[in-house]
Amino acid sequence: MPKPVEHYVLDLGFWDLCRYAISTRRVWWFTATARTRARFARTMIGSFWLGLSNLLSVFVLALVYGTVFRVPNFKDYVLYLGFGLVLWNSLATAIATAPNLFEQQSQLLKNTNLHPIFYTLEEWSFQLQTFLQSLLLVAIVLSLLNISIWFNVLTAAFLPLVNFAIALYWLPVFVCVTGARYRDLYQLVPIALQLVFLISPILYYSKSLGSYAWVQNFNVLYLVIALVRDALLYGAVELQANLIVLFVNVLGTLSAIYILNKRRWELPFMV
Repeated sequence: MPKPVEHYVLDLGFWDLCRYAISTRRVWWFTATARTRARFARTMIGSFWLGLSNLLSVFVLALVYGTVFRVPNFKDYVLYLGFGLVLWNSLATAIATAPNLFEQQSQLLKNTNLHPIFYTLEEWSFQLQTFLQSLLLVAIVLSLLNISIWFNVLTAAFLPLVNFAIALYWLPVFVCVTGARYRDLYQLVPIALQLVFLISPILYYSKSLGSYAWVQNFNVLYLVIALVRDALLYGAVELQANLIVLFVNVLGTLSAIYILNKRRWELPFMV
């Protein structure tokens, strides 16, 4: 017996869902681009505000914490803090906004037959575009302090950036699927992110942790960020660490898609 048309898109197997995500890539990428353009409509410098706001934060924080920590080389500290802050802000923002993703799309979830994966991919595209625009302007300005950044981008940063982009998808998906069922995440996620930020060597060097430096080895968010920052600043590619992170990313992505597909019928009743 043929399935009703209105249920066809939702009733997909795992690999069919992956093909569906790829086949609709132009649609969710376009809608994300439209959101990015609408975000800065009627502004003078448009999306440059993304990079500018990050640059202002970097230089103010560098001045304050560079003085507090008495950093020996202020230029190196600005570079270290600059890339660390851009990467952290992008990943933390994607995770912080994830719990209410499906609630924002509740009307579409209830009245259309689009699979929920479409909305996660649209949000990922939006966050990825925001990240790339921020990173580009920050890299242009910081390269005035270290021109080798562009060489490192071409030779060392590809795999770490791919890992970062993948983590930017599956970590928020886990949060948003869980957040649709358990509203406690609305309160828990901001607190958890703030605590993780404080124990992450973003504002300070890793050596400042002293005997507690081992903590960063269990900080998944920081590990993803550190690999990108080290590649951009020093041209360092820790192949083993990057491959381990890539394996975790692939496993996390497949698990996130599986859980999302399994709970697709419940989502309209939870938002």
